[in-house]
Amino acid sequence: MYRRKPDLSMFPVILTLAWPTMLEQLMQTAVQYIDTAMVGSLGTSATAAVGATSTVNWLVNSTLSALSVGFLAFISRALGAGETQKARRAAMQAVLVVLSTGTLFTALTLSLSGVIPALMQVEPTIRPLASAYFFILYVPMLPRAASIIFGTVLRAAGDTRTPMKIGVAVNLINVVLNFLLIFPERDASFFGLRVHIPGAGWGVLGAAAASAVAYAAGGVIITAALWQHARVSPRSERPRPDAAILRPCLRVAVPNMLQRFATSLGYVAFASMINSLGEAATAAHTIANTVESAFYIPGYGMQTAAATLTGNAYGAHDEKRMKSLSSMLIPIEIGLMIVSGGLLFCFAPALMRIFSRSEEVIVLGAAVLQMVAVSEPFYGFSIIVEGMMQGVGRTREPFLFNITGMWLVRIAGTFLCTQLLGLGLVSAWGCMIAHNLLLFVLYLIVYMRGTWNPLRIPEHGATEPHR
Repeated sequence: MYRRKPDLSMFPVILTLAWPTMLEQLMQTAVQYIDTAMVGSLGTSATAAVGATSTVNWLVNSTLSALSVGFLAFISRALGAGETQKARRAAMQAVLVVLSTGTLFTALTLSLSGVIPALMQVEPTIRPLASAYFFILYVPMLPRAASIIFGTVLRAAGDTRTPMKIGVAVNLINVVLNFLLIFPERDASFFGLRVHIPGAGWGVLGAAAASAVAYAAGGVIITAALWQHARVSPRSERPRPDAAILRPCLRVAVPNMLQRFATSLGYVAFASMINSLGEAATAAHTIANTVESAFYIPGYGMQTAAATLTGNAYGAHDEKRMKSLSSMLIPIEIGLMIVSGGLLFCFAPALMRIFSRSEEVIVLGAAVLQMVAVSEPFYGFSIIVEGMMQGVGRTREPFLFNITGMWLVRIAGTFLCTQLLGLGLVSAWGCMIAHNLLLFVLYLIVYMRGTWNPLRIPEHGATEPHR
């Protein structure tokens, strides 16, 4: 068994890295809540039109995030070893990747915007609206790519506050523009004073336009922040491909990218089957996903800390620190996820009522949220172990684990339940929970064996070779 001893001195360092990411994600989730509530006030059809293509959004974002993991592993290890110049060279390669992938995804998403709602089995009556929403959302694809990849570069350098501050600004822009673009001109009363509020009255398309402008602003600001950064600014580097950096980055990124692409494609298939269950199921699923995302914030905030700190320890060849980190990160994560899961279970019906007036949608969404709340601590464990493996550049096992769980458990199970047996949304979320529990078992085996750590000292006393 893999022995480890906690080092309480690491606790402040972990929180210093984790809390800005948590706050950033909290703001993003708050905006998702506001978006969903504003669009939900327009009716179930509007909610379904926005949510119908959301899994394609995950597909694109997760592919870019996977690419950024290669830079996270490389840069955190380089800085841990004191090789600042190498980290800056890697940042310039990240710039080239943003330019190439941003251009590619812009062409793909805009050209396919007309057919994606049909492929997602969206009801014919809302397909034109879903298509227009999707097109507007992806016009600023290049700055969106910059936000994702450059944000990871800064976090790899231990700077989680700058992405947080930019994220807060972007979300505030989004909220204000939502308020002005979704609704028409109206009069409102504040503390007895009658105020005229301007508005474009664009409805769902107003929500898309607000998000597009916010994404564009975020990409520009984070690019400027990276250029001025003291440790990883690429401005002194030549903008040309560097195979010595790209190869190790891609060795880490490609398995992670294939994993996220395949699992996100699974989300698309999953959502497509749910869309076929009707408008109420689509709306309940969309809202439940939005509600649930807030309760994963502690998990993903801690994952950022896990990836960065284990990468630094690996770069410094500090095996003692690696073991100490794992013994601190996992108990903290599980405790946070027990609390968040308990809150989600208790407040699921009330949270659903914020976003929908349909009793059918509220009851259905609350049921699936209470189901998934019970599994949150198990999922939290998987998130942390995966983050530590990303930090040391081990992405092959997570690739295999996630592909197996997604396609053999979630997708095959949902197809059997919804398409063959005629069961509803609850059965689909049951398959999703089974997928998460399988990941817990697989990551637990990896952790107990200690194979996630390339610096571990096996029982016979010889250090495992680096890979």
